[in-house]
Amino acid sequence: NSVSTLHFLVMTCYVFAHPMILASLGIITEMGNDRSMWTWLTSVLSLKGLALINGTQMITSLGCEAVERASAIARQADIVAALTLEVLKGTTKAFDTDIHAVRPHRGQAEVAFRFRSLLDSDHHPSEIAESHRFCDRVQDAYTMRCCPQVHGVVNDTIAFVKDIMTTEINSATDNPMVFAERAETISGGNFHGEYPAKVINERRIERLCNPSLSELPAFLVTEGGLNSGFMIAHCTAAALVSENKALCHPSSVDSLSTSAATEDHVSMGGWSARKALRVIEHVEQVLAIELLAACQGIEFLRPLRTTTPLEKVYDLVRSVVRPWMKDRFMAPDIEAAHRLLVEQKVWEVAEPYIEKYRREHIPESRPGSPTAFSLGSLERKIHDGHSHRHHNEL
Repeated sequence: NSVSTLHFLVMTCYVFAHPMILASLGIITEMGNDRSMWTWLTSVLSLKGLALINGTQMITSLGCEAVERASAIARQADIVAALTLEVLKGTTKAFDTDIHAVRPHRGQAEVAFRFRSLLDSDHHPSEIAESHRFCDRVQDAYTMRCCPQVHGVVNDTIAFVKDIMTTEINSATDNPMVFAERAETISGGNFHGEYPAKVINERRIERLCNPSLSELPAFLVTEGGLNSGFMIAHCTAAALVSENKALCHPSSVDSLSTSAATEDHVSMGGWSARKALRVIEHVEQVLAIELLAACQGIEFLRPLRTTTPLEKVYDLVRSVVRPWMKDRFMAPDIEAAHRLLVEQKVWEVAEPYIEKYRREHIPESRPGSPTAFSLGSLERKIHDGHSHRHHNEL
């Protein structure tokens, strides 16, 4: 009828101007028949209707989802990276406590701690680590050595955004604001979404797939001439990372004036929040590919075993994805690994070992190779040298 048609046209027009209409439509259209609905609207839309479509509710709700998903994937990224480092036979000296004590960013220190808790072969004996304890490699590539610095700033940024979102969801963002105790209504700008508006994984996949860097079969598969292995999966990860580069362009810098220059600076935060969720989805997919690649790398190091927590992660993956013996359709495998990450199964498996390590306050990582040195021993040598020189001067 004419009322329904008018309702549809009004809602259609406003849906493009006010994204929150999408959320409020469900509330409005469930109120009964057309006549009773419009009767209800006359009592609500004077102010509460505006609250449904104005303010930062959509930006903040999507932002909160993004923060929670980002926190989950950031924790699990440390676990997957530790497994990759083990497969590539890397050293844990870069995660030494003293290294991160002299640059004490909270996120960086926490990531380094997680690496130590998962890779400490004194606490969790690792046959893989023992096999290269006295290798001649001085240091690993940035993608492995700098994980605490790179992953750490991500954790710090997530914490920063979480603080903003926590404030935002406990704020009044309506306009105008009614202050009953003052018997006053004031038009303000709390509706503005600028506050809530504001990758290294793929490079590690490259190191796993590249035989000159990993000392593993090319693309992590036997009979390389007949099988492409993880080559296409790596291309998928690279494409997702490339797309993320464009998605990470901040929408909040592209404000456009609307409403006859009354709304002359807007946050574009709705698009920012939607892009953030898409970026997180891509990161989850890339990390899923790295997780599969790292577990495939383990196959070529058998019968050697890694640390207990990383073996648990390997067993978890193998419970849903079998090893690659020859090429097969990879999408179901990636989706299965992705599901483990989304459901935080990888974190659930590793967290007890991380927290147990934390409780025991184990200070250091695995023994170093002859190419590594202890900061403590270096300090003692410097001190002994100064003492000897002072004695000679006397």
